[in-house]
Amino acid sequence: MGKRGSRSRSQLLSTLTKKQKKHLRDFGEEHPSYDKISKKEAKPQICQLSESSDDSNSESEAESEPEQVSGYHKLLATLKSVSEEEEEDEEEDNSAPDEAEVNSEDGGSDVSLEEETAAESAELRKGKVLPADPEEKDGEAPPGTSEESPEEFTDAKHESLFSLETNFLEEEGGANCSLKASQDPFLLHVNKELKEKEIQAVATNPKTTQELKWPILGHLVFSSKFQKLETFKPPKDVDLKAFHLQKPLESTWTKTNSQFLSGPQKSSIPFTPLQKELFLIMNSYQDLFYPERTALKNGEEIRHVYCLHAVNHVLKANAQVLGNNSRRRSQKLGVGNDDDFRDQGLTRPKVLIVVPFREAALRVVQLFISLLEGDSKKKIIVSNKKRFNGEYGSDPEERPPNLKRPEDYEAVFVGNIDDHFRIGVAILQRSIRLYAPFYSSDILIASPLGLRTIIGAEGEKKRDFDFLSSIELLIIDQADIYLMQNWEHVLHLMNHMNLLPLDSHGVDFSRVRMWSLNNWSKYYRQTLLFGALQDAQINSVFNKYCVNVQGQVAVRNVPMTGSISHVLVQLPHVFQRLEAGGLASVIDARFNFFVNKILPQYRDAVMSHTLIYVPSYFDFVRLRNYFKREELNFTHICEYTQRSGISRARHFFLQGEKQFLLLTERFHFYKRYTIKGIRNLIFYELPTYPHFYSEVCNMLRATTTGEEAAWTCTVLYSKYDAQRLAAVVGVERAAQMLQSKKNVHLFITGER
Repeated sequence: MGKRGSRSRSQLLSTLTKKQKKHLRDFGEEHPSYDKISKKEAKPQICQLSESSDDSNSESEAESEPEQVSGYHKLLATLKSVSEEEEEDEEEDNSAPDEAEVNSEDGGSDVSLEEETAAESAELRKGKVLPADPEEKDGEAPPGTSEESPEEFTDAKHESLFSLETNFLEEEGGANCSLKASQDPFLLHVNKELKEKEIQAVATNPKTTQELKWPILGHLVFSSKFQKLETFKPPKDVDLKAFHLQKPLESTWTKTNSQFLSGPQKSSIPFTPLQKELFLIMNSYQDLFYPERTALKNGEEIRHVYCLHAVNHVLKANAQVLGNNSRRRSQKLGVGNDDDFRDQGLTRPKVLIVVPFREAALRVVQLFISLLEGDSKKKIIVSNKKRFNGEYGSDPEERPPNLKRPEDYEAVFVGNIDDHFRIGVAILQRSIRLYAPFYSSDILIASPLGLRTIIGAEGEKKRDFDFLSSIELLIIDQADIYLMQNWEHVLHLMNHMNLLPLDSHGVDFSRVRMWSLNNWSKYYRQTLLFGALQDAQINSVFNKYCVNVQGQVAVRNVPMTGSISHVLVQLPHVFQRLEAGGLASVIDARFNFFVNKILPQYRDAVMSHTLIYVPSYFDFVRLRNYFKREELNFTHICEYTQRSGISRARHFFLQGEKQFLLLTERFHFYKRYTIKGIRNLIFYELPTYPHFYSEVCNMLRATTTGEEAAWTCTVLYSKYDAQRLAAVVGVERAAQMLQSKKNVHLFITGER
């Protein structure tokens, strides 16, 4: 094949016939029969795309092809100048219509040739896990969709409507988007400039802390590794305008939050006292760790306020981009500084909300719709809403009517409790697009498992985590539940946050903020961490991965009365202290202490009906293997035990045929069965949830055989269990127990 002549792009298109254009679109090159062979060597021509072509097609390229932009796509971009009449003539030329063309004929928006071809290539990549297709399992398409439909992957029908590059700011929504940097905390945060010396000093700077007492949140610890530590106290009187809410949130928030408000609050400020203090910290863009979020007490109240903050952040960020689009369109070419238009990250997703179950994702999306819609008569546009309700909703009849569980269990495991999902949400002015491709989304809602399956592991060919590169707001809700699922997924996610992307994904680098180009995004990311308890693993994530330039705020209230006060049976509690040389050796030290000093006391047949409560599954496996080697008379129940095995184990233990029963904490968390026949109770380690201690102790009431005087309860603990110990016995008693190296005997009379 000869060398291509050095023809200009316009000449190239004008000289091509319809069939040649079709061949160029399908194969990325001219047909060899039309090559003009020249004896002289000529340099190959490089087709350069115009600025408008880049802007209009960056979204579709990023959605469908996570690989680098090839010359094939650059050649396709040259066909953008083909008129609509010529395209219609091509369809008449005995050529089969593409799927995207069929969709546009059915009433969808016009799609470019690039989007059509990208959609076709997406169909051919079988078995690839795409961000835009979170629900595909075992090669089956979601209900109500066709496997061959490119809309499942690219949603080209709504692409132009939600594209940030091709839309401009409406006058209605732009009234308060041009806020002064000295007023709006969003602009103060994103426009804050860091120096290279400050970044280098973060690794060596000691963390400065300051403690404050707030009326509702209680004891707060402000900390920062940057030189300046900013602290503040909540003002008594706060005007709603002081929060700088973007339209239409000022009007819709009052109705959305009305269920938590009383009469006077609705007229003054539409926040509960807890919400007001939380939002003051959120709006200051400081990292926040709040370990007192419970499903029964304040879960929905907190969900409302962090959804308000997420939508407010997205609306402001998008309004800034759309406003700059309008400014660039109105200005003449060459006028103005490019740095004035740096308003986005390397990828579009800017908010990541991690929730444990589909029901939580459903409630988050419903709050988004309510916040944008409010009491307005004009309904907002919500694409794919029917499919979303079908996949994330639940049927009330699926739950057995005779299932009786504690109130906190009912509050946590309500609705659809599938824990493998991910979904992209695009918000543009007063429209919401569900199931948006990740690289065209503003907000990502996912479970740790759903993110883990797409991030993949090192060495895997099919993995993608570029969509996490420009996350500006990370919300991890119900973090304690991830301890019961798989905490490794959370750590894996945090290790891949705000890394430089491996592909450009069609980004306009002249619009990217400098701190994002410098790979400093993690210093501008705000992390909101909500959980139900103080745990060492959750604290570790907050201390290690939260390095926001604005600082960190952690709620550190100590429990004055522990969960042991809720034990309702007369039971002696013996707390056995074990010594360990370090945190790494405490696991082996606990096992040796149990095997050598605790277990021999219970080998006698008199000490039958002994339940051993084991929080860690790895400790459970180790004990189970030891019991098998020693040929002890025992049975076991864990979260992986089949229903028939659970029934047999409970029956054998109740009848006394098995002396020991090993029980994992995760099984108790997910099932909450009442184990009958317990006479002796051993906590191999203090429970993760403090109220599990009283729940398990109260199981002794299930079978009353007149042997209450012989009941025993033994607890193993070390100095590294200070937080769990304080949650069980109270902070004052825990301090005394940790200072003394003697075993502690407590006798709880309880209520009969």
